[in-house]
Amino acid sequence: MSKKRFTLTEARSLLPEVRRITAEASRTVDALVREIQSVSEDDSRRKALDREYAREVRTWAETIVALGCEVKGVFLVDFDNGQGYYCWKWPETDVDHFHGYEEGFGGRLRIN
Repeated sequence: MSKKRFTLTEARSLLPEVRRITAEASRTVDALVREIQSVSEDDSRRKALDREYAREVRTWAETIVALGCEVKGVFLVDFDNGQGYYCWKWPETDVDHFHGYEEGFGGRLRIN
């Protein structure tokens, strides 16, 4: 199966759906992080909370990948354009960064 390639227009058109999915996941994950931080590592609830956190992030990632995007980190989404990636990170409001295949998030540049 060939990978999905996005024009900038296509990536930006898909962004509202990506943002909706990510906003919902972010609310759940943020609440879990607060709860995880409130219990000690040896608390009996900790392992269950850690598993729930991992499950929520995995579910989010699977949903984003099903749209044709690539997940590069928690709430970090790349749109392959054939020469690199348009890059988006929650809670950014637009797809306005690009990076090559080798540079990664740290090498991303603003799209003019």
